Amino acid sequence: MRVLNPMSQVGSAPVKTILSRVWTVTLTSKELLSLPLPMRVVTEAGQLPVEFLEPSAAQKLVIGFDCEGVDLCRHGALCIMQIAFPDAVYLVDAIEGGKELIQACKPALESEYVTKVIHDCKRDSEALYFQFGIKLHNVMDTQIAYSLLEEQDGKKRGYDEYISFVSLLADPRYCGMAYPEKEEVRTLLRQDPNFWTHRPLSEMMIRAATDDVRFLLSIHEKMMKKLSKVSLWRLSVRSELYCRCFCINDNMYADWPPLPTVPDEIEPDVYVPEADILSVLDVPPGKMGRVIGRKGSSIMEVKGSCNVEIHIGGAKGPPDRVFIIGPVQEVRKAEAILRGRMLEF
Repeated sequence: MRVLNPMSQVGSAPVKTILSRVWTVTLTSKELLSLPLPMRVVTEAGQLPVEFLEPSAAQKLVIGFDCEGVDLCRHGALCIMQIAFPDAVYLVDAIEGGKELIQACKPALESEYVTKVIHDCKRDSEALYFQFGIKLHNVMDTQIAYSLLEEQDGKKRGYDEYISFVSLLADPRYCGMAYPEKEEVRTLLRQDPNFWTHRPLSEMMIRAATDDVRFLLSIHEKMMKKLSKVSLWRLSVRSELYCRCFCINDNMYADWPPLPTVPDEIEPDVYVPEADILSVLDVPPGKMGRVIGRKGSSIMEVKGSCNVEIHIGGAKGPPDRVFIIGPVQEVRKAEAILRGRMLEF
């Protein structure tokens, strides 16, 4: 290594003169967030960090995570997985790398040692499960975390009041960043549903995929500092329910990891609300219209009387099932109302 003498020459100016012209610049957290992270397109497993491919208790990770595809669901093809580390964003190309590449990520995506920070993981999880046999686990869903933090602050929110990713990014408490490109991508997707299948990846595709994950680690850090022990437990339970929501099969989630129990570190005198559950209702042929109601009126009525989330498979599927998430008593009440709708002539 060469050490410069302050009296030596660099070009036509002494180093001492150059050093005197160096300023210290302090960036705000928002300015730091706006700095671009290095981006790497991955087509082979060896291009991913070893600590991600081989998760361990000795080196726990927190990553930002998202997926892009063609009408992403059990049938809609997964095209890209975005993985954000503190020092880089990796775009895992499922089209170029194929099933072998995604399978190499399975240990990490199912690992308790890798926390996946995602905003609304339901359809991503469904695609991973049905297309690659991956059971997404140990997720921190920022959509759920936001609702719990609002509840902690005394703001009454129903289970079905969701915040969009764009709105979360704009919230100065967590990020304070505008994301106008998101609507631009939505417009492109409406014009070309196969947008994410095109190769090579365009500059717009790379920027959009990267921006969907590069802020998640900062948001995660801020949210984790604010969440109470009880809220953290509720977040872990509901995130697990989101992961398995649309991943229904004949064994009714029997092969999924058990739901988190109330942790011992919660003090005995602290109120712990009833745990959330996921219920799946089978809807007889020809009855889904009655369950949903005109323009969703029936579902809205149930949500108005029961503090639950209700998800319909719709065009993405499954078309004959209703998924209900919430506290046990509220879920049972919603089930009874919806079953009554099915019996109506």
